[in-house]
Amino acid sequence: MKKFPEGFLWGSALSGPQTEGYSLKEGKSASTWDYWFKENPERFNEKQGPQITSNLYENYVEDCQRMKAIGLNSIRTSIQWTRLLPDGKTLNPQAVAFYRDYFTKMKENGVKPIINLFHFDMPMWLMDKGGWETRESVEAFRFYAQTAFECFGDLVQDWTTFNEPMVHVECGYLQGFHYPAIVDIKKAVQVAYHTLMAHVKAVQTFRKLMPQGSIGIILNVSPSYARSQSAADLKAKKAADLVNIKSFLDPAVLGKHNSDLVELLKNNQLLPETLPEDEKDVAANTVDFIGLNYYQPSRVQAPEKASFPAKTLDDFYQPYDWPEKKINPYRGWEIYPQAIYDVAMMMKKDYHNLPWFVSENGMGVADEERFMDDSGMIQDDYRIEFMKEHLSYLHQAIEEGSNCFGYHTWTFIDCWSWLNGYRNRYGFYRVDLEEDYKRTVKKSGLWYKKLSERNGYEE
Repeated sequence: MKKFPEGFLWGSALSGPQTEGYSLKEGKSASTWDYWFKENPERFNEKQGPQITSNLYENYVEDCQRMKAIGLNSIRTSIQWTRLLPDGKTLNPQAVAFYRDYFTKMKENGVKPIINLFHFDMPMWLMDKGGWETRESVEAFRFYAQTAFECFGDLVQDWTTFNEPMVHVECGYLQGFHYPAIVDIKKAVQVAYHTLMAHVKAVQTFRKLMPQGSIGIILNVSPSYARSQSAADLKAKKAADLVNIKSFLDPAVLGKHNSDLVELLKNNQLLPETLPEDEKDVAANTVDFIGLNYYQPSRVQAPEKASFPAKTLDDFYQPYDWPEKKINPYRGWEIYPQAIYDVAMMMKKDYHNLPWFVSENGMGVADEERFMDDSGMIQDDYRIEFMKEHLSYLHQAIEEGSNCFGYHTWTFIDCWSWLNGYRNRYGFYRVDLEEDYKRTVKKSGLWYKKLSERNGYEE
């Protein structure tokens, strides 16, 4: 029996925009996703947009009971900025009532809420001014954070500022998967910097308003593995880790920018615009804990032809197709559970062994109805196997002293996944889009209940 530490968090992660629905109702204003879907619905899988998603807005009372039914003792979800402050200034009383009751119902069902402030859902009123490209976004986010703490701080003690900030940087400004879908590495760096400063200012405000609470940030961590031990490949690996891991993790935990990253940006004429007091604010506002999302490793090699100064990330490192990899064929992602051990050891050795948790880990599979039995339950043994493999390495790391306090899956119920819509399903509960969003537990949900009750599992 692999047992986990007492009080270990067994839960799931979700987000407001991916589950709530009511995307332009009950006082909510448009996010970039609402706008982009209106302008270009053909870019979205089966033209599935953000307007309904999993309809949690109407189902949250029963959904909180469903959380309890499968043994979840914690949930991380997000407030939507566009719902709470539709114009950035005016409080929406319908949003306050909804979120207060939602968080209360969680707690009544023994579920600890960990509440995140930003999950890729930039308000369109701010995007029209430039979004994270503008310094104005830092204060706008700080005010939003303050409002959330004031409205819900009596119900929620554990907060995070951002989910996977590198994703809205890369997908919005380097890869074309998030609005504004442009390729401009200089803007990408500035967007990342303003996002970091928005996080810092939110932490600073939190310290004043909620001195007894705890605050962190959720980062996606794909540790890099070099194609070879050649100097060029190892240089590429270092650059990948600087950009994708240390860019946010170092200032959030250590209170300073990584000097090698600063040098890399400086050499490529990519340093962002800053203010004189920023460095002091970063140093003074580190986090209490970190959430790390892990799905897949990053296999890298030296670029074959690199522009200088760099125009894209491919000028620093390029992906390497490892011939021995095990693949999730539905998502195209490599399955490499050993990396979760490496991440855990990284936190222990390089980041003061700060408390951290696995804030997302999961397996997306398309057309899951193939695995439905006669009773209507999806027999997702592949998902159970995926969790066991990762938990085995996480358990080893905890035994070796890594300060991990929880494991959250992605996700609680099948949800809308941005441009991918409902193509891949991740949930413990199936959501039937054809039958009024009916929820049906999958086999993995029943397995997770036993895992939580035993605080461990049989090998």
